[in-house]
Amino acid sequence: MHPARPLFRLSLALSFLAIAGNSFAAQLPLDHPVAALVKKYLQCVVAQEWETAAGLLLPSSLERKQKETIAIIKTAPTMTEEAAMLERWSVKDIAELEKMTPQQFYITDREVWHKRINASPEVTKRKQETLKIDVLGIVEEKEKGFVHATVRTSQETLTDRIEELFLISFVQDKDDKNKWLIWPEMKDRPIVTPLGGESASPASKAEGKK
Repeated sequence: MHPARPLFRLSLALSFLAIAGNSFAAQLPLDHPVAALVKKYLQCVVAQEWETAAGLLLPSSLERKQKETIAIIKTAPTMTEEAAMLERWSVKDIAELEKMTPQQFYITDREVWHKRINASPEVTKRKQETLKIDVLGIVEEKEKGFVHATVRTSQETLTDRIEELFLISFVQDKDDKNKWLIWPEMKDRPIVTPLGGESASPASKAEGKK
């Protein structure tokens, strides 16, 4: 199955809820602030401007990824395997990863990954020149404080045109309600909220974990 299809079905479901007047979701105008934000983020990804991209992402999500990666390395069955994992990050020991901020960890991860891909500068330049980003729809989950954008992108390499469909989720910054942050893993992992406990929303809980 093509990886875009589950996102397409999900975006259709969200759109249907909004059109139907469901109290939990509402269609938002395409000039909502997250529209410009998602375009900026995707442009940064294609241009490999990781420092700027890191500033657009939910800090707690980056921190969670860092901790999970370090935990996996620590459970390596042998020193040889641990060294191989650390080499992937271009560091000598786990302490170097632990000293990084979540943003530094994200930047290192993206830089190392793209070095392994070894795309030519010509390909990267062509992708930047041909990148098209269309925001197809924006839906708000009012009670949860989430906003989701369905986005279609198109870009070219030297030999192919690549089109992708994304569902990108946002939450408001807990310290600045006028600022939105991308929650990159929302569509990939369940949101777990303890029953009978705190009344805070999953978004605020995620951002508050340090």
